[in-house]
Amino acid sequence: MDRVTLSHIDEELESSEVAALCFLCRDVVQKKRLEGVTDAKVLFMRLEEKGLLENHVFLSQLLHTIRRQDLLSLLESDSRRQEETDANPVLSDYRVMLYQIYEDMTRENLDKMKFLLSSKLGRRQTETCNTALDVFAEMEKNSLLSTDQLDELHKVLLELDQTLASTVHRYMQGVTQQHQTRLSPHVSMDYQMVNKPSQPKPAALSISETQPSAAGQIVYADSEPSSEPSSEPSSLSDQTEYYALIHNPRGVCMVINNEKFLGTELRNRAGTQQDEEALRTVFSQLGFDVKVHNNLTAEAMRQELKKLGSRNFLKDDVLVVCVLSHGQKGSVFGTDEQEVSLRELTQPFLSGRAPTLAGKPKLFFIQACQGSSYQRGSVPCPPKPRQEEENRESRLEEDAGRVYGETVPWDADFLLGMATVPDCKSFRNTATGSIYIQQLCTQLMRSAKSSEEDDLLTILTRVNREVSKGEYLNFKQMPEPKYTLTKKLVLKCV
Repeated sequence: MDRVTLSHIDEELESSEVAALCFLCRDVVQKKRLEGVTDAKVLFMRLEEKGLLENHVFLSQLLHTIRRQDLLSLLESDSRRQEETDANPVLSDYRVMLYQIYEDMTRENLDKMKFLLSSKLGRRQTETCNTALDVFAEMEKNSLLSTDQLDELHKVLLELDQTLASTVHRYMQGVTQQHQTRLSPHVSMDYQMVNKPSQPKPAALSISETQPSAAGQIVYADSEPSSEPSSEPSSLSDQTEYYALIHNPRGVCMVINNEKFLGTELRNRAGTQQDEEALRTVFSQLGFDVKVHNNLTAEAMRQELKKLGSRNFLKDDVLVVCVLSHGQKGSVFGTDEQEVSLRELTQPFLSGRAPTLAGKPKLFFIQACQGSSYQRGSVPCPPKPRQEEENRESRLEEDAGRVYGETVPWDADFLLGMATVPDCKSFRNTATGSIYIQQLCTQLMRSAKSSEEDDLLTILTRVNREVSKGEYLNFKQMPEPKYTLTKKLVLKCV
């Protein structure tokens, strides 16, 4: 790999990120060869010795894991065919899982974890650990942690944070499933069940359609016709495809509207009051209790979200959070020009922290830039007259900021509606409001009053289409919904 490119990457990495990369490489490079490595250039040399930098695949995985997508642009596109890159060493799921815990762990929980493990690791060893990764490395040295020995870590995390413990639990479940698959790699689950009718069906065989099948296997749920009535509960095909909306109000819609900024780096956001009014009107008609918070600092945003997350949601069907502010890749700004990451926006509402929201849709709509680049477009045919757009050009502004990494929530039943794709700017008309929020409100109301049962993802596809048609300051804008919804959500006026 080009040494100049590696040198540029090295210059951009902080010492904590180099330490994280070394930890992630402990399964592919001997631990002794990683001791004392504080410089990314030295790490790259170790990887070259193992043939891991022959193409960009492994390094790309490393940078993606530590959320430095901005550095991926320094790597050239891999010229190898995909079939060839499949054989390359991949980053260990075990290491990635531990890194995720490290990312999500607060300083308070780190101190508690060190205290709980001090009797087994030794007081001196735990005192020298500055991060969770250091603790994990010490646990590995003492044979308390490995790919198939996670009970001790799981037990400690249960004392700290249920969400952190669930990360380990999910990994342990995946390892168990992979082990079962290796024991009988060529036998389908249907075949096993047919040949052992006298044995009770174990819970592990209840495989949903969303789980990946093992190599060479095709798993179908209830695909075989039965000559006798089944005494077992119905499968997924009998479960509703729609989220239940049975309460009035439907739930809370929190709007955080940051217009006036206290520093000198970010301009005030003229036009955002029109967005707030549109959101208040639309979600009130959709049956939500709308609560608006104007001009919050970063810490005030965190506190309001934490307070909302402690709510009892038993009588709520849906949660909606709208954030109108300046932003950068993976975060938004408080009025004090301090960042709040997208992860911080969603964390108070994870099922482990807000159990009465489990299984209910949690919708986040973010009006903010996600980088400093401009979205451009190609014209397949002669452009149509744009007189109205041209008259409004002078009123368009950008909700921009600095550029760093991106975080996306992974737990079920979340939707993150972003005004723009990563790295790019979004636009706001200083008289009529932002392009994305205004179009979102238009499409939500149009669908709510229609006789059609359009679900939210269908509506957001229309938003994508309508926003992408326009030109703003001679550039384009492309919204991006990201979701882990498990059912369809249809919103109508109440």
